[in-house]
Amino acid sequence: MIELSINGKSHAVGVEPDTPLLWVLRDTIGLTGTKYGCGIAQCGACTVHIDGVAMRSCQVPVGSLGASKVMTVEALAQNGKLHPVQKAWVEFDVPQCGYCQSGMMMAVVALLQQKPKPTDADINAAITNICRCGTYQRVRAAIHAVANA
Repeated sequence: MIELSINGKSHAVGVEPDTPLLWVLRDTIGLTGTKYGCGIAQCGACTVHIDGVAMRSCQVPVGSLGASKVMTVEALAQNGKLHPVQKAWVEFDVPQCGYCQSGMMMAVVALLQQKPKPTDADINAAITNICRCGTYQRVRAAIHAVANA
């Protein structure tokens, strides 16, 4: 059994240590907000926070986590209240298909924690998630709206 801290709760999972965190989240624990996109850490659909750092969970073996704290998109809203990034996503009508958006929001939350007032260059450097629908202009507008709130 491997002990994991996910969204503030402890989970004992009976999986091989080399199992990608993505599959443990989705298939073992049942947190399906984190999406599978490419499986090679390129698209960002599977982005979660590990000890506050945005990481692509498809390439993180659960055996490497130790006492690390994992946060998924399910933990953004608190006490029935949307996170400011989630509110901006709704206000700016960011998602079209929405598939990449949970990973995109997790990357944005991590960016805003590190740089509360990011420049366009900061956004370009940190938000490398792929959106097949191409909503990048709305993503950028939503990030700036949260930063200026």
